[in-house]
Amino acid sequence: MLFNSYPFILLFLPVVLAGYFGLGRRSNLAPVIWLALASIAFYAIGSWQFVALLLLSIAFNYGVGHLLIVAKLTPMQRKMTLAVGVAGDLLVLGIFKYAGFVTENINALFGTHVAVHILLPVGISFYTFTQIAFLVDAWRGQVAAYALPHYALFVTYFPHLIAGPILHHKDMIPQFEREETKHPDGHLMLCGVVIFAIGLFKKTCLADGIQPLVALAFEARSPSFDQAWCGALAYTFQLYFDFSGYSDMAIGISLMFGIFLPLNFNSPYKATGIIEFWRRWHMTLSQFLRDYLYIPLGGNRRGRVLRYVNLMITMLLGGLWHGAAWTFVIWGALHGAYLCVNHAVNALVPDVPAVLARPARIAGAGLTFLAVVVAWVFFRAATVESALRVLQAMADPSNIVFGREEIAALVLIAAYAALVWLAPNTQTLMGYDHGNRRVGETLRAGRVRPLFLYAASLVLAFGLLGIGSHSEFIYFRF
Repeated sequence: MLFNSYPFILLFLPVVLAGYFGLGRRSNLAPVIWLALASIAFYAIGSWQFVALLLLSIAFNYGVGHLLIVAKLTPMQRKMTLAVGVAGDLLVLGIFKYAGFVTENINALFGTHVAVHILLPVGISFYTFTQIAFLVDAWRGQVAAYALPHYALFVTYFPHLIAGPILHHKDMIPQFEREETKHPDGHLMLCGVVIFAIGLFKKTCLADGIQPLVALAFEARSPSFDQAWCGALAYTFQLYFDFSGYSDMAIGISLMFGIFLPLNFNSPYKATGIIEFWRRWHMTLSQFLRDYLYIPLGGNRRGRVLRYVNLMITMLLGGLWHGAAWTFVIWGALHGAYLCVNHAVNALVPDVPAVLARPARIAGAGLTFLAVVVAWVFFRAATVESALRVLQAMADPSNIVFGREEIAALVLIAAYAALVWLAPNTQTLMGYDHGNRRVGETLRAGRVRPLFLYAASLVLAFGLLGIGSHSEFIYFRF
């Protein structure tokens, strides 16, 4: 089921909200069970054949976590238990996500013709990483003993289940346990509706609106210089508003239940360096890779050379997490190289004179955006050859075909760029503070309420009207 669909907005969400708060009047546990069952139903509507896999994953990880938390195991037994748990998760992820990719490469190397066709379960990357973090923290002694209904809801919570963010048990389960979240809060409900409306508008009007221009680069056999740039920039902004829209909608839906989700998107194209970009783009994935891969590898504690090696390993695996294809491996390698260069420049030029600070930030933002656009070409292209064809066209200004379609595309892309760089992001607009559990304080105080609500209603109306044919979020594929 899609957030940007009439059945979800007009039927599923109201019914789940009514049941959640209706049960909250009688019990503290019943709403948790209701929301967990509703989340499983949400998953089943679109991926019924993988519900059993999801439930088995929950049971397996809860059991392994229970052993690590409660059982009196020796240090060696604890390590072995953790190894079994993480290996089990990675084995399932590897079979469903990477078996076909590995088989294709073996066929290419040895001339064999083995065929493997395995359907990828929606959301498997997100709920697998979420539970690996839980197991590692349980092994570290950083996890309390959680009740099964709360753990099941933590894994299946439908606002995040399909495309993130990657949740952390310490942040989410205590919220599910609180009694006050089981009673409706009018202010949080209103803020949730407004944030959801903004996200819906981003998806149905902005992301879906610019999607046809992507074909100029990625579906043309020989794109011209201007077509390649228009298509690459169109995809850059399509992905931006698609992922930003999903992140907003997930936060908005969750706020309606009184639950604060972590930020996952914070104007990444305003970053002045790749380091900052990854602190703003897919923030929960960046945190997971840092805490559970980069730091355990040694981080920056073993010298500069090993730091760069660790960065490359982390980003290569981050690229593979996004998809089983060489295009994603190259995308991850590019970002690993970008991060190494960024860290090297910071080490060589630690301080910029005050007079050059502003020009340096502008130049940094421009170079960062250009580097990101180049990497997105591999992210979007179906094959490495296709990506290289687009990049070759982007590097050949002698091949320009400026027609009416290309001029219209440039005007539209310029409008999108203005929104990205000049407009405030959703959390700034709404004052969303995940850490302090605050949102919409200006609304609560009564300032600019009528005008703001009229604008929000208009955005919601356009978002609803923009719902067209089946239009999945791009991150559903990962």
